[in-house]
Amino acid sequence: MEDKKVSKIVTNQNIIMENREKISVTGVIDIHSFDDELVLAQTDLGILTIKGDDLKMNKLNLDNNELIVEGQIIAVAYSDTNQAKKSGFMNKIFK
Repeated sequence: MEDKKVSKIVTNQNIIMENREKISVTGVIDIHSFDDELVLAQTDLGILTIKGDDLKMNKLNLDNNELIVEGQIIAVAYSDTNQAKKSGFMNKIFK
């Protein structure tokens, strides 16, 4: 029998922001949370945080890994999931 190795395919991720009113993101795996001020999306490249006012999810297609959010966008930032684990409370105590 052949052992098949499953390798992670590195995909390109695009973020397109239009006039701080609309943001389109590819490479979205899942949505962790969403409200009218904050979107937390799991992407191929880490957690993507979108902050703003009156945010509305215009399109979410997890089959095609696409997300479109509209509203007044204030900030967009990535956080690495591995970095969050390293900076935990217990890790700081035992450092």
